[in-house]
Amino acid sequence: MSERNKAVKERYSKSLLLFGTALAGLLFDTSAGAASPSATGTSTKKRSSHAVAAHTTSSSVSARKDHTSPRKKRSTGPLLSKDSEEVNVSTRRVASHGAEVTVSRKVMDRFVEGSNPMQILAQTTPGANFASTDAFGLDTYGNTFYVRGFTQMQIGATLDGIPMGTQGFANYNGVSITQAMIQDDIASMSMSQGAGALDSFSAQNLGGAMTYVTSDPKDKAGGKISQTFGSYNAFRTYGRVDSGILNSTGTKFYASFARTKTDMWKGQGYQSELQADAKLVQPLGDRGKISAFFGYGNFAQGNYLAMTKNMWEKMGRNSTYLKPDYEKAKQWAYYAQYTSDVPPGYEGVLSNDEIGNYAWDASQLQRTYVSSVNMHYDLFKNVQSDTVAYGNVNSGLYGGTNNFITSPSYGVPSLNADGSVSGVPMALSMAHAAMRRLGFTQKFTIEAPHHNKIETGLWYENNQWVYNQRLYEDGLTSGHNWLSDFKDGTGHTWFENTFNTNTFQFFLQDRWTITPGMTLLAGFKSLTQTTHGGTKGDYTQQLADEGWNTYYRHAVNGSLTASAAFLPHFNFDYHFLSHHEFYWDIAENMRAYDYYSQIGSNTAWGGLGNASRPAQTVFDESKKVLRPERTWNYVVGYRYDSRFFSGSADFYHTDYYNRLASISEGSANNANNAYLNVGRETMNGADVMGTIRPIEGLEITNSFSWNDAEYQSRSINYGGQTYNIKGKHQVYYPKFMYKANLNYTYKRAMFNFNVNYISSRAMTYMNDEKIPAYWVANMNLAYNFGKIGFTENLKATFGITNLFNNNYIGGVYGAASVKGDDNANLFVAAPRQFFGTVSAEF
Repeated sequence: MSERNKAVKERYSKSLLLFGTALAGLLFDTSAGAASPSATGTSTKKRSSHAVAAHTTSSSVSARKDHTSPRKKRSTGPLLSKDSEEVNVSTRRVASHGAEVTVSRKVMDRFVEGSNPMQILAQTTPGANFASTDAFGLDTYGNTFYVRGFTQMQIGATLDGIPMGTQGFANYNGVSITQAMIQDDIASMSMSQGAGALDSFSAQNLGGAMTYVTSDPKDKAGGKISQTFGSYNAFRTYGRVDSGILNSTGTKFYASFARTKTDMWKGQGYQSELQADAKLVQPLGDRGKISAFFGYGNFAQGNYLAMTKNMWEKMGRNSTYLKPDYEKAKQWAYYAQYTSDVPPGYEGVLSNDEIGNYAWDASQLQRTYVSSVNMHYDLFKNVQSDTVAYGNVNSGLYGGTNNFITSPSYGVPSLNADGSVSGVPMALSMAHAAMRRLGFTQKFTIEAPHHNKIETGLWYENNQWVYNQRLYEDGLTSGHNWLSDFKDGTGHTWFENTFNTNTFQFFLQDRWTITPGMTLLAGFKSLTQTTHGGTKGDYTQQLADEGWNTYYRHAVNGSLTASAAFLPHFNFDYHFLSHHEFYWDIAENMRAYDYYSQIGSNTAWGGLGNASRPAQTVFDESKKVLRPERTWNYVVGYRYDSRFFSGSADFYHTDYYNRLASISEGSANNANNAYLNVGRETMNGADVMGTIRPIEGLEITNSFSWNDAEYQSRSINYGGQTYNIKGKHQVYYPKFMYKANLNYTYKRAMFNFNVNYISSRAMTYMNDEKIPAYWVANMNLAYNFGKIGFTENLKATFGITNLFNNNYIGGVYGAASVKGDDNANLFVAAPRQFFGTVSAEF
């Protein structure tokens, strides 16, 4: 045997020994969180309804144990916490493998309790960017999450194997992670920054995939409570009870509750979220287990005002809805609806369209139920089965004051000499939405001869989405009640929409261990999704006759199918010389068509045509030429990991085909809205990250990201004019990002400081307007007092978000304009806020 082979054999033997040690620790681990197996934007038209709107972190143990099965890490990896029941195998902050980064529970605990998990992913993952209107990051309407050019609407997401659909506003085909479960009960989460993952089921994935894993109940009976207080009367209460092992078969469960509430930091109203979840685990001898999960979320908030860049610059950070000044709200609605002027004093400050953006109020209410039964079972010595059956139901109320319709009971409004308004030139426009999803997934894992691991599986789901728009009159001297009980049958129905979607996906892949530390994955997936539906009833003319002054609502009905029989995926991963890893990832992805309502932008059913060219005609013509969006993604990367330094560098390239967008086509005198292929896009980017650990407990991480995403179309007809957008940068995504994170742990104390730089972002396809660059920093401190009385891990934390109180545009929502600053889709980020938490286990 050669010296080289002896060395390889010796390293491999040591790896197996370490792996065995780690596995033994896991088998006897009784921690709280052992990982389990695994809206469209507001229309830009003036008369649309308002507001309807990391480095390798594993030690040599975890790095070696997973080189033959990168994705199995989620089902066997340990948590990184100070739980007294836990056996620690790895001590680093983020576990990385190939183009995937995994964030542990320990890392999540460094941030303000209850923070949106996507917010934590963005602050720990190169190439990711998250922004929101609120410090917790709960506002689905004002959130923006990007990873290497793709939004949360284009990234796959699963929770314990449950497909979660898009992670945007309204949850028309899934559920947001913040409403599916309580953040404290997430054991770990991972972000595939590469080309996605075949075994992560999604019909929206164009690049990348998010995977969330719930914690398991503890073996020992106990619980945890925490209480948070913060700025703007914020409070958050969390409690969890673990049953411990109840019988000789190992049955155990936990139940959790969380309540978050805070006043809005500008304007009137509040943000409130009530959550509950529970999980039961039943071992099946030594061959598997059954787990059942239930999650409940009830989220209500007043919406923050979406602004143009000019509104933000001229009216200031705190400018928002006009409530409680009802007379001003009526006056501004009159100017927006019945004139082309602006109220006195605003000449040269705001445009008439911008006056129309300032309404009385807007709000949303979302109620979500999600449940699943998972079974993992070893059918044979070398064959494993993983089954997930799930159901998801949610309902929502989305809407606000519509400045472009009139409450008819008070006649046609007029402007009085003193500037007041007779009549009520506005009304509440409220969408009643409901979704019901039923589905299942089935996976098989086969340990085949010659170091092959074959995985295959399928997913089926049926989804029904209902979106009905109703109108409610405002009073002569007072407006509607905020978040009142708008029961079915109340109000005046404007239109009714129903969509039904069937999704089927199959995948097959083989992970071949070429030599110890070197794996090659090859596989493909097949995906087909058919959506049919649209307008079931439209009462625009009837309401107009009653004096509501309603306008064209783009009624349309029909079906579309997105289908691809062969979407390949290849991945190569090589660990060598103990500390080094090289990998590449290649895949083709397809995204099924979006749907939402007949008025929403950026869907094949929404906002089509005009009063003289019906939406149904435009839809029927578009159906003949529409093709679903596709991407080819290429990633190549290198990672180095040692005790004192970890570093990584990734380069990626994406070819984006059949990019779809809402545009205005036709002559300038008779333009109509359409949803068409606007050409290709190419994207090149790189992420570089380095972490040093100069002394025990101190970790300093810096990362830099560059992205050059450019459109390739030379000719787009918009509003009767042709535009060349070739070479223009992708809207809303920054070209440069820089992140720094310092974390220091000394005995029981922890200090964390992180800062992000986000470069300017194009806000129009012509790149003539840009969102300014910004810096934002956060700081957190914690101290664990240990065991005091009957409590364990009595802990106090203090956090500051937006530490330097920067005034910047964070979230961006909705379709971008071709040019100019006449699109109110920008959200001002929250100012500096303070949070303190006391928690204890028992």
